[in-house]
Amino acid sequence: MQVKYGRPLAYTAIWGAIAAAAIAFVPDMFPDWESDPGPALDAYAATADMPETLLEDGTTIVVGDRNAGTVVRLFEDPRCPIVADFEASGAKAIHSHTLQRKTVTSYTLASFKDRTLGGDGSKRAVNALRAALEVQKFAEYHTVLMEHQAEVEASGGYTTERLLRLADQVPGLRGETFDGAVATMKYTDFVSASQAAYERTGEDPAGPGTPTIVINRTMLGGEDYKALFDEDRAADVLAVVEDRPEALNRRA
Repeated sequence: MQVKYGRPLAYTAIWGAIAAAAIAFVPDMFPDWESDPGPALDAYAATADMPETLLEDGTTIVVGDRNAGTVVRLFEDPRCPIVADFEASGAKAIHSHTLQRKTVTSYTLASFKDRTLGGDGSKRAVNALRAALEVQKFAEYHTVLMEHQAEVEASGGYTTERLLRLADQVPGLRGETFDGAVATMKYTDFVSASQAAYERTGEDPAGPGTPTIVINRTMLGGEDYKALFDEDRAADVLAVVEDRPEALNRRA
C-alpha cells in the first residue's frame, strides 16, 4: 500500500513515524467510554443522519457511531484561526471516516480565546453549539461556524445576531428552543465546564492548545500532527490506525 505524503511513502514508514511521534495520554484524563466495535454497518448517508450525544461527564460531545473502531477526540475553540484551518483541511477526512462508521469523533469545546482576543464570542459560540446539540444539529452547525469563522471574526466576532443568522443555513435548526437558548446564554454552565475540562487535558494547566487531536488515547505531535492539516495525509493516518491500532501503542 502506498500513501500520499507529497511523495509516495511505504505503509511501514508512516506506521513507524506515527509510533515515534505519538505522545501517550494518561487514561484517566478521558471519560469512561471506549468503542466496542461490532459488525460493519452501512455508512451514514449525510451529516444530519449521524447520532449526537452528550456524555455523562457533561462536556464531551460525541458524533457518529460510538462502536466505531477508532476514536478521534478534538479540542477546539471556535474563535481559534488554526482550528478553522484544520476544519477546512484534515478534519474533512475525519468527518468522512465518521460518516463511514470507521471513526467516531468527540469534541471538547474551549473558550479561552475570549481572554486573548477580547469579547465573549467563543463563549457565545460554544453556548450556541450546545443549543444545536439539543436539537441534534451540532455537527451541521459546527461546520457552518467553522466555514465562516474568518469573516465573522473580521467583522466583530460571534454575536447573538450572527450566530442566529448562520443558523439559518442549517435546515430545521432555527426555532423557539434554539433561538431562546442562544439569546439567553442558556448553557453558560456548560461553557464553563467545557473550558475547565479542556484545561485539565495534558500537562499545561492552561490547556494543550487548539486544535488538539487525540486518536484513541494518544495525542498526536510532530509530523503526524502536521499531517492532520492536509485532507489526504489525514486520511492516510486514519487508515493506518484503523488497520493497525498498535501503531499508537507507544508509552512515554
